[in-house]
Amino acid sequence: MAEGSVPIKAAVVKEANGPFVFEDLLLDEPKNGEILIRVVACGICHTDLWSRSDPDQPKPMVYGHEGAGIVEKVGPGVSKVKPGDRVGMSYYSCGQCGNCARGSPSYCFNHFVSNFMGKRLSDGTTTHRYPDSDSQVYGGYFRQSAFATHAICTERNVIKLPDDIDLKIAAPLGCGIQTGAGAVLNTFQCPAGSKIAVFGTGGVGLSAIMAARVAGCTTIVAVDLNDERLKLAQELGATHSVNGRDPQLKEKLIEISGGGLEYAIDTTGNPNVLKTAFESLRARGIVGLIGGAAAGAHVSIDMTTLLQGRTVRGIIQGDSVSEVFLPKLIELWRQGRFPFDKLIKLYKFDEINQAAKDSHDGKCVKPVLIIDPSA
Repeated sequence: MAEGSVPIKAAVVKEANGPFVFEDLLLDEPKNGEILIRVVACGICHTDLWSRSDPDQPKPMVYGHEGAGIVEKVGPGVSKVKPGDRVGMSYYSCGQCGNCARGSPSYCFNHFVSNFMGKRLSDGTTTHRYPDSDSQVYGGYFRQSAFATHAICTERNVIKLPDDIDLKIAAPLGCGIQTGAGAVLNTFQCPAGSKIAVFGTGGVGLSAIMAARVAGCTTIVAVDLNDERLKLAQELGATHSVNGRDPQLKEKLIEISGGGLEYAIDTTGNPNVLKTAFESLRARGIVGLIGGAAAGAHVSIDMTTLLQGRTVRGIIQGDSVSEVFLPKLIELWRQGRFPFDKLIKLYKFDEINQAAKDSHDGKCVKPVLIIDPSA
């Protein structure tokens, strides 16, 4: 074993759209500001699967960015957590650019490079390598790469969790759930009595629906192609549901909302869905795009309709400062007001390919991998 490294087992993707393959790797010891985590559980997010399929993102790569675990070791300069602490991990931000300085770290100028390209932002090095050679494996995905027995994160993307919370439940809070909930509670800050529609009822969309109920929205419309998902959406807080194949979708949304939606969220990334959401708004309504679209996708909107005060905006990570927002979601969950655990289906770590397939096929909402069943 190379000096200054930790032996781990990780699920590696070697080529675009390739399967997750288990490999024995070496992980760096934590450097300045870094933290070594023994990963207990990790959610599978649509972003993991999107990155896996993207030929322009580096491979081989260890994905996984909804990790939770236990601190094993901290690097120099770390004071936020200590060995033995139970933690969650979220997205990374540089902390130095203009948007980070303004309190909007999810819009960090370095967001893509530091979260998706598999290298440390500080010096361009990788955190993972093969034990029998110096061949690199790209890691540090969202500065964690948590589809592995151990991960390296930083003070900027680690969140200390309560000692009594089940890490298998807490793991997926760090991306999809905070994104959906944050869109409602942070980005829109929907006032009580608001009218909102959520297009797409996966983990992000259902989290938005639960948050809309927390916010006191009185009209909450779920839109999806899957009738079983629409049924679940109504169990979790939607007041209405409409199948997205309905040829009168826009008209029904305007009717349900009494003249047009005040807020809409598109989690699908489909240009036609975004266009319908925009056209269903009342004057001064806002639609937020969360779903990642295919490269080069465009949407056409009527400029006169836009002129009437309507807004289209993108939303990253629900405008969440994870260290502040995740404890709030946990407290809402404890009170029974944000039952995100109903979205979770647990899988063994070696079932990762089946879990990814089930997620893609819509057979489960939020798959969570149990990486260390002893914890």
